[in-house]
Amino acid sequence: YTVEDKVATLVIDHPPVNAFNKQTLTELDAAVDALLADANVKVIVITGAGQMAFVAGADIGDIGAITKTKDAVAAQAMIDFGQSVLNKIEGSSKPVIAAINGVCLGGGLELAMACHLRIVGDRVRLGQPEINLGIMPAWGGTQRLPRIVGPSKATEMMLTGDQITAQQALQLRLV
Repeated sequence: YTVEDKVATLVIDHPPVNAFNKQTLTELDAAVDALLADANVKVIVITGAGQMAFVAGADIGDIGAITKTKDAVAAQAMIDFGQSVLNKIEGSSKPVIAAINGVCLGGGLELAMACHLRIVGDRVRLGQPEINLGIMPAWGGTQRLPRIVGPSKATEMMLTGDQITAQQALQLRLV
């Protein structure tokens, strides 16, 4: 992250699509802690490196390893940690803004929904495609999405895994 004129810009940088693995999530958690503790920071902007993705979700390799071994303890630890990081962002007394570029999927959309404001480019695509992996959003998406877009549209998005455009997200007041 960088800080300029009391604005912190935190960049998720895990090529090629800024997917969350344990290290990336741990680094996000530490950066958020540091920025929340810094009295010189008045607002935090979170974005993704490059133009391809804000965050394309959780690292499929990590999820695949957990589901293949059926390690319930590891799965619960990943869920709990992701929820704690996003709850910290949502509960921040400093405004946190998601500057969404590229795709914003799964855990990326859950991160964006934990932010106080979401700003998107006109070619952004958003979605909760976890159903395509046989799972549901686990970091608060099942609660945040219905509060923002309504229960019917949230259920549709989570059960179909369909992506929406920036224009559709604007109409739904998601961004």
